[in-house]
Amino acid sequence: MSESYEIIIIGAGPAGLAAAIYAGRARRQTLVLEKGVPGGQILLTDWIENYPGFPDGIAPFELMEKFRQQAEKFGAEFKMDEIKEIAETDNGWQVIGYQGEYKSRAVIIATGSIYRKLGVKGEAELTGKGVSYCATCDGAFFRDRVVAVVGGGDNALEEALFLTKFAQKVYLVHRRDKLRGVKILQERVFANPKIEIIWNAFVTEIVGQERLEKIRLLDRQTQKESEIPLDGLFISIGMDPNTAFVQGFLELNEYGEIKVNSQMETSRRGIFAAGDVTNVCPKQVATAVGSGVAAALAVEEFLSHLE
Repeated sequence: MSESYEIIIIGAGPAGLAAAIYAGRARRQTLVLEKGVPGGQILLTDWIENYPGFPDGIAPFELMEKFRQQAEKFGAEFKMDEIKEIAETDNGWQVIGYQGEYKSRAVIIATGSIYRKLGVKGEAELTGKGVSYCATCDGAFFRDRVVAVVGGGDNALEEALFLTKFAQKVYLVHRRDKLRGVKILQERVFANPKIEIIWNAFVTEIVGQERLEKIRLLDRQTQKESEIPLDGLFISIGMDPNTAFVQGFLELNEYGEIKVNSQMETSRRGIFAAGDVTNVCPKQVATAVGSGVAAALAVEEFLSHLE
């Protein structure tokens, strides 16, 4: 038997939690569904120091826990479930999870995206301990240190250039003999004396005890192995939006992100989306929060017109 709500929010990262605060404060019966620990990808970050209002920075879990507590204070309900499908009903939507089924008049999808992993030994253990997936989030912690970026696309080149503002030296590790990023970024990388490119190389292992110490590389051409001592490693090989459960149901762009308009509306009336899962949100906590707020306000207007 399905439980009924006015608003269902799928995902409890920054966007979903911000939407829940506004939806609850509007006195809407709100359910937040999350398959894991509330917080999302931000929990992979070591420390947040670029979110407004925290001049000394704040631990990601602490910030997300404050978001969750605030949403609960305004009446939002939380359940743990992974969603596998959304189906249309006569007067709204049915959200189908592995643990239950839930009905609502409106849905906000805020399932975020997943950083692509290298899948090598030491990666999981040292994430947040020198290994990062976001230079703009963590770059400032590596002032005057030696770091490396793995990747060769636009984002990897941008991250390498960004890191030169802080790091003493930046290695760019790429598995091919030419970069994939746009020419202007390539020119800036080649011209920057702080950046050294390591061509045709795979990271085979990330090594460290309490913190990252070094990486092991394999040269694709010579099959020779080498090591580089590092203070920080930034993995920038792309992100995948969590949209598998809406493929063929909602309109997605070429990257699999949900297409939304300025009101955060998707291709289906009554279904909205916010945060990294959409095609309009830069991958930052503050922008995810803003898009979650925008989605909640749009849902409130949508529901008001139905009444």
